[in-house]
Amino acid sequence: MADPSPAKSMGDPGITPLSPSHTQQNDTDQVPSGPSFVVVVAIDFGTTSSGYAYAFAKEPECIHTMRRWEGGDPGVSNQKTPTTILLTPDRKFHSFGYAARDFYHDLDPSESKHWLYLEKFKMKLHTTANLSINTDLHAANGKRVKALDIFAYALAFFKEQALKELSDQTGGEFDNSDVRWVITVPAIWKMPAKQFMREAAYKSGLVSRENPEQLIIALEPEAASIYCRKLRLHQMVDLGTQTTQNGFSPSDNVGSGMSQASPAAKEHVRRNRQSRTFLVENVIGELWSELEEGDRYVVVDCGGGTVDLTVHQIRLPEGHLKELYKASGGPYGSIGIDYEFEKLLCKIFGQDFIDQFKIKRPAAWVDLMIAFESRKRAAAPDRTNPLNINLPFSFIDYYKKFRGHSVEHALRKSNVDFVKWSSQGMLRMNPDAMNSLFKPTIDHIIQHLTELFEKPEVSDIKFLFLVGGFAESPLLQQAVQNMLQGRSRIIIPHDVGLTILKGAVLFGLDPSVIKVRRSPLTYGVGVLNRFVEGKHPPEKLLVKDGTRWCTDVFDTFIAADQSVALGEMVKRSYTPAKPSQQVIVIHVYCSEKENAGFISEPGVRKCGTLRLDVSGTESTAARREIQTLMQFGDTEIRAMAVDVSTGRTVKASIDFLSH
Repeated sequence: MADPSPAKSMGDPGITPLSPSHTQQNDTDQVPSGPSFVVVVAIDFGTTSSGYAYAFAKEPECIHTMRRWEGGDPGVSNQKTPTTILLTPDRKFHSFGYAARDFYHDLDPSESKHWLYLEKFKMKLHTTANLSINTDLHAANGKRVKALDIFAYALAFFKEQALKELSDQTGGEFDNSDVRWVITVPAIWKMPAKQFMREAAYKSGLVSRENPEQLIIALEPEAASIYCRKLRLHQMVDLGTQTTQNGFSPSDNVGSGMSQASPAAKEHVRRNRQSRTFLVENVIGELWSELEEGDRYVVVDCGGGTVDLTVHQIRLPEGHLKELYKASGGPYGSIGIDYEFEKLLCKIFGQDFIDQFKIKRPAAWVDLMIAFESRKRAAAPDRTNPLNINLPFSFIDYYKKFRGHSVEHALRKSNVDFVKWSSQGMLRMNPDAMNSLFKPTIDHIIQHLTELFEKPEVSDIKFLFLVGGFAESPLLQQAVQNMLQGRSRIIIPHDVGLTILKGAVLFGLDPSVIKVRRSPLTYGVGVLNRFVEGKHPPEKLLVKDGTRWCTDVFDTFIAADQSVALGEMVKRSYTPAKPSQQVIVIHVYCSEKENAGFISEPGVRKCGTLRLDVSGTESTAARREIQTLMQFGDTEIRAMAVDVSTGRTVKASIDFLSH
């Protein structure tokens, strides 16, 4: 393939820029509206639990969350279902959620080792450096499966569930083409992971490649922010005005922070919690009556896998949102506590045993982690009585076979003094032991928050919204309170695990509510510029037909942390090297630094390709100019292109998945 530049012999780094850089178009008002749809369905595909919710376009203030799931755990409210998936031994989809877990659990160990069971697999998209369509996941029995297949199976499951529920609601066969789908992802995810989700959606039949705008990727903390704008006072707990000594579970949150509410308000909450339909006020919620133009707030989305922080500023009167600082966070979700528990078990029983046990008795391992989950939720700062964790019989039995002595003996021998063996066959953890499992994860979150609050863009924060399933943890709440020292009010919505889901529905109904975002990275391409003595390094000199060029110059499309308005375009023009050329392929580079001079600098990496399909646009013009428009202000990066001489549209695409 010829390169669209005089530097053909040099391989990629030469594209001659024809156009001035950054012609900013501020036509933010004409964001093209997609085709009309009857209903918006949002899927919150979480690391630990997942669910969906929907609203009809004609009643946008009515958000319905999915039907109650069968199954469920004692002590854990089941508005969402666990993100677990089971495939048959011949790799066909079997079940998802509680159904998958219960079926897998009931299989005989001799059989279960042939079945493929996966949980907590979403994090793989965040942690894989060179994510591709072929990235693998490991099932509980150690076998490998294609990540794309697993994600597609899960999305197909939600599609089927949601369409079934919509058909029942409307009393007829509900057509998928009437649905606008929204899938939530962490804001700190890089472009490849977002694109991977989109590819999985195409594969699952959620939407077709021909109709990409039927699917919107929503960022989790943004969705939470959109929902939090609409909160009424009875829908949240303000940590500043009440003591959180008992934390709050869905059963007792009516009392916390509400003792002074009117009987009518209490009745309203009670009724609301029993129905699955949430009325979102069309006006901006009461909380916002306290917010003035330009006020700032932080949303901290604490999920199972990641913690995501977003800083927003409110623009009145419409209540549009503007991002003030690029999304930040990291893999500090609540599964970090599960890993700490696993490390503790390895310390007591030996890594070799735990590794073997997980492979040989995978269903029992899942059981043990479920038992741990409900105790994990009982952890609180001032708890004094110990927490008991049931060890499955097969754990005790297998340990004896493996080591030749009892579990009790192992506990006595290990120097872990805060975990004891109780006569009922349980691990007894004193509260400090449990709290120490939380510490590394909470420390990460607090350190991150502390650094964020030191940034100049993050001064004068009026509210801090704590959302996501992990936000229910009293230990985390207390740590955030201690860190903030009253600098901002901490607000926790009720049904905190559903906040993102409800916000994602609102986002699907009106994606233009977030008007300005910050680019997380610097993006650009390598180009040739005229060589300037004294400015350009001599080793970058290339002489071609008597003209002196400087190679590898980084042409910045957009800089890290730069604000970009919705619908704002970055314009560039490219010309094919040969009249007969069918495709122009341009490598896109990115960097975390705000300014990069050359694509060869440290920290600059190739992260994607821009493909312009120029076949069928051959013209008699001496020089074909392909004008490319790239849009960075949305949750995904898009490209469009046009052949300037003929005015015909050129097929353009940006690909961030490594092949």
